Amino acid sequence: MFHQTGSLTRIAFCAGAALLGLASRTPADGTAKPASAACFEADARDKSMQEVACNIASVRLAANSGAVYAQNQLGLVSALRVTNGGDIREARTWFEKAARRGYAPAQVNLAVIYLNGWGAPQNYGAALNWLNAAAKQGHPRAYANLGILYMNGWGVRRDYAEAFHYLQLAADAGDSSAQVILGYLYDVGLGVVQDYSAAARFYRLSADQGNAVGQNNLADLFLYGLGASQSYSDAFYWFEKSAQQGYTAAQIKLGFLLMNGLGCAEDPVSAYSSILAASKAGDHRGDGYLEALKSQLDQQQLAQINTKLKSNRNWNRRRQQRIQLFSQ
Repeated sequence: MFHQTGSLTRIAFCAGAALLGLASRTPADGTAKPASAACFEADARDKSMQEVACNIASVRLAANSGAVYAQNQLGLVSALRVTNGGDIREARTWFEKAARRGYAPAQVNLAVIYLNGWGAPQNYGAALNWLNAAAKQGHPRAYANLGILYMNGWGVRRDYAEAFHYLQLAADAGDSSAQVILGYLYDVGLGVVQDYSAAARFYRLSADQGNAVGQNNLADLFLYGLGASQSYSDAFYWFEKSAQQGYTAAQIKLGFLLMNGLGCAEDPVSAYSSILAASKAGDHRGDGYLEALKSQLDQQQLAQINTKLKSNRNWNRRRQQRIQLFSQ
């Protein structure tokens, strides 16, 4: 989306711009994991990871004893730099230990390391090998990443039919990011016949699980009346949900609705705050609106907005983005 003659230009967003990743799940033997080892847990809504308190010493002791769940957890801790001294090279070591013992989440995570070239040269062949190993165990995130590889032709021949096959497996297993990508394929007609109704269906599945991209794209369909009845109020609802998670495209479009009173009361203060938040996060597609909005505000309002943005700023945005890439 960008500023163009006072209106919005529609662009659908695809979660496949980056490889999905870091994987985690309960121990392979099915026993409940000890609370002290629960450094990362999957959110019940969309299976993305959330940080929880953990005892690193206990996790390390279990990892050194060969517990694959703990080895994967140590890899996550190192990759996401939860503790001082963690780094991506150490993460690769721990992921590889668990991956070689057949632990599917670690196999996905090791693949993500190779796909992104983190702590090792980028190696699509190695990544493909580990993703296939995890996929044979039915791991949804492995399916999703294989779908992205085939969609983009990374390390394999581009094959939309194969991409769709793997993404469908992941989506059926409840992977919200795969649901977004399938929605995107239908939205733009990539490898399939363009079908806005199907796009809306997959976006809704993802949005209901709390996926920010799915929420943004569903809102976009409501905004333009594609695959669903045009509704500014529904668009506002879903843009707001996505924007609250820091998704900058949604913050800009939410600001546009607020500044024009579409689906909501006209509110230049909130509009300016929302678009400015996106700009400060590095997304400048809404900057053309800021000066006009700023001229409607007084110095006290501007000061309050700046204070609010400073207090809400993600202190480590890159790490949060990396969290979304790995699998618990």
